[in-house]
Amino acid sequence: MPLRIRNLTRNTMLATHAEVADTAAKRNTGLLKHTSLPKGEGLLIPTQAVHCFGMKFPIDVVFISRKREVLKLRPGMGRRALAFCLTAHSVLELPEGTIAETGTQKGDQLEYERF
Repeated sequence: MPLRIRNLTRNTMLATHAEVADTAAKRNTGLLKHTSLPKGEGLLIPTQAVHCFGMKFPIDVVFISRKREVLKLRPGMGRRALAFCLTAHSVLELPEGTIAETGTQKGDQLEYERF
């Protein structure tokens, strides 16, 4: 079931349609088979680390705590990059530029809404 993910601190929308990688297969594949990630879309993965090896496009990455607080940001993560945050509960992968457009910063509070 997809989610809308809002930054409550900045009153901005990070994703209007974020899929949840809720199976091992979805977590392993991630966005690797995609050729792009349209604005407003995203992928929420319950993990502490992500890589972009084999990806066809750069993404913005937001590491999120169990309490839905932004812990770490990696804007414009390229095709050969690896990022981790050992205290994260999940990672939100977004189209490149979303972090800057929404003004999202470390410490911001997020809200998830199922639809």
